[in-house]
Amino acid sequence: MNRVRFAISSRGLRRMGFRLFQAAALALVVAMALPVRAADDRAVKSRVPPIYPELAKRMKISGVVKIEATVSPEGKVTAVKTLSGSRALQTAAEDAVHQWKFVSAATESTVDVEVNFALAQ
Repeated sequence: MNRVRFAISSRGLRRMGFRLFQAAALALVVAMALPVRAADDRAVKSRVPPIYPELAKRMKISGVVKIEATVSPEGKVTAVKTLSGSRALQTAAEDAVHQWKFVSAATESTVDVEVNFALAQ
């Protein structure tokens, strides 16, 4: 079996490093140019606690589920989407947040919320 060896000179390494630096700089400029969607801060009027799934309890699964909620101008949650968290807890968190009520506002907004699932000690 033939082995192919690549010899890279120090000049070649510098050139690769410079190209990597250029690519990183370009990626940073592009990332800064993209519009950032900030979540609105709307106060919660009423929260409904999540129902801890029985299977998750038995498996001792706990943690935080991050949810993105779309809130109507009247303060009603119209849509929910899980951003992160255990799959075993996601549905319970989404169901609970869907029942929350927020303070009224002029327009529809998107709010990021966290639902914490902790096992009783």
